[in-house]
Amino acid sequence: MKGFTKYQRGYFMPPVECLNWVKKEYIDKAPIWCSVDLRDGNQSLIKPMSLDQKIEFFKLLVKIGFKEIEVGFPAASETEYEFLRALIDQELIPDDVTIQVLTQARPHIIKKTFQALEGCKKAVVHLYNSTSLAQRVQVFKKSKEEILQIAIDGAKLLVEYAKETKGNFQFEYSPESFTGTEMEYALEVCNAVIDVFKPTKENKLIINLPATVEMSLPHVYAQQVEYMSTHMKNREALIVSLHPHNDRGTAIADSELGLLAGADRIEGTLFGNGERTGNVDIITLALNMYTHGVDPLLDFSDIPQIIKLYESVTEMKVYDRQPYSGKFVFAAFSGSHQDAISKGMKYHKHDTSGIWNIPYLPIDPKDLNREYSADVIRINSQSGKGGICYILETNFGLDIPAKMRETVGYIVKDVSDKNHKELTPSDVQSIFVDNFVNLKTPLELNEYHFIRESDIFKVMLSINYNGNRIDHLAEGSGRLDAVSNALKQTLHLDYNLTNYFEHSLDSSSKAEAAAYVSIKLKDKEYWGCGIDDDIICASIHALVSAINNALK
Repeated sequence: MKGFTKYQRGYFMPPVECLNWVKKEYIDKAPIWCSVDLRDGNQSLIKPMSLDQKIEFFKLLVKIGFKEIEVGFPAASETEYEFLRALIDQELIPDDVTIQVLTQARPHIIKKTFQALEGCKKAVVHLYNSTSLAQRVQVFKKSKEEILQIAIDGAKLLVEYAKETKGNFQFEYSPESFTGTEMEYALEVCNAVIDVFKPTKENKLIINLPATVEMSLPHVYAQQVEYMSTHMKNREALIVSLHPHNDRGTAIADSELGLLAGADRIEGTLFGNGERTGNVDIITLALNMYTHGVDPLLDFSDIPQIIKLYESVTEMKVYDRQPYSGKFVFAAFSGSHQDAISKGMKYHKHDTSGIWNIPYLPIDPKDLNREYSADVIRINSQSGKGGICYILETNFGLDIPAKMRETVGYIVKDVSDKNHKELTPSDVQSIFVDNFVNLKTPLELNEYHFIRESDIFKVMLSINYNGNRIDHLAEGSGRLDAVSNALKQTLHLDYNLTNYFEHSLDSSSKAEAAAYVSIKLKDKEYWGCGIDDDIICASIHALVSAINNALK
């Protein structure tokens, strides 16, 4: 690909080795979460949310369990300002929730921000200015010293206005475009701001290290975070926060490695919505922890409802393959996957350990209010016999014998292939019934009567075959054997009855029974199924169905 020579690595490595994070295996506790859906996520929408929609979304975030929620940039627009005032004036902010607002390091913007916060019970005021080499040279045309002074002056104004404004305030500072900033300089700026804010263990300062633009592999970001975390002043009075964007598609990895590297807090959005390629997807990040046995302290137990509200207020769509959330992420179309899942489900049903370890399913769909029957096994031309029979069993109670499954699988897949479509569970059931259950053509059973003489059963059989009624008397060692002999003699068929299985259906099916019979005729096996509230009747229907499949 032409043009690659004009690119170079725009990030800066720490001046010392920062690799302690490598020694950690996994994240062992949830970070402090801050949702920025209502600011960063909202400003990335083609049609930003209305006031009512923002309030509805805010209530969703509270319900999920967020204790810190960035609600906007109140000096940026009237809607942002009114939303903040509505939350405060209507007392919509729970006592255990802290709202967060964003402000540039500019005097008039800081002033209006604090006007909007008047009377707020608890708020984080988030100050930022850009520190990267590219921004300093190309955008602001200012020296390092001048950029540093902007941060210091902004911090002083926050302290000043906080004293004059009714409310309780915590401060946050971001060296915006941190990933493109020389690490020693980023440290110098953050330490200067720390000197201004004078944080304590009781009133900590949040230092946010944003991947405003992803520039490196995640392990580089981790080293940058570790360097800052271990070299900033007064670390015990700081909360190190991350705000990863997703330009390189590695925001999740940036966050996870950044937490290993010493970060305490994550700013992100539901489903990763945000500027350009988006922010870090908090749902994915939280559920990654959940699958390692760590409580994320956020409640995503009803993903379908969260998606419904999210799509309504943002007019965005959750992608079908979005991790954990997309409608196809638990779906298996591949035959081998379906077979493994089906067997894994059966094993798990009887496993007393309580540990979830199902092939191809890193998380239990039910934990997210997803149903196995609708979401896990999806049937199309790529599906296998295991998945198809799993659908029949879990939805309709039909435990297809192992020897019959290949025949059923081929027939169902053939229908999907010819129609070029996915099949619903009802479609699969209809295909099975049409091809195997209580078949009546070309042979239809009218009636039968049994007489038992010692160990012999005699049957008087009446059938319709190709429109002709035929009555016949025969005997056998059992009822099914007697009927089979009668049909052989009547139809002049030389077959062997090779397999027989039966089981009761669940109580929702009126205590019916299902029987499965196969016959072998001219070296080929044919299957039939019978369903009836009497097992003898079901077995005879199964035999007749198998013969009908042979006659066809």
